[in-house]
Amino acid sequence: MNNIRDRQQGFEKKFAMDEETKFKAMARRNKLFGLWAAEKLGKAGTDADAYAKEVVQADFEEAGDNDVFRKVRTDFDAAGVVLSDSQIRSTMDELLAAAAEQIKNS
Repeated sequence: MNNIRDRQQGFEKKFAMDEETKFKAMARRNKLFGLWAAEKLGKAGTDADAYAKEVVQADFEEAGDNDVFRKVRTDFDAAGVVLSDSQIRSTMDELLAAAAEQIKNS
């Protein structure tokens, strides 16, 4: 019985670590995405950092990526930044991969 319990606890610990890693990667992706978007919006320095924080905070509005995407899409439209939805989503995917790699290597 102890063997089964140990195995179950091992799976639970791995799941918790995987979820924590996923959360960290998404938060880092959102920051990187916010900095990328800030550059497209002509923001630099502390303005870019503040905008990146807004993008990170936007992720807490609902589950999934739509809240982050919607924030940046709305801001791009208001500023006249011309990028397609697929270009924005592609950048989100690329930055998630980069963020995951950064988390893995840290």
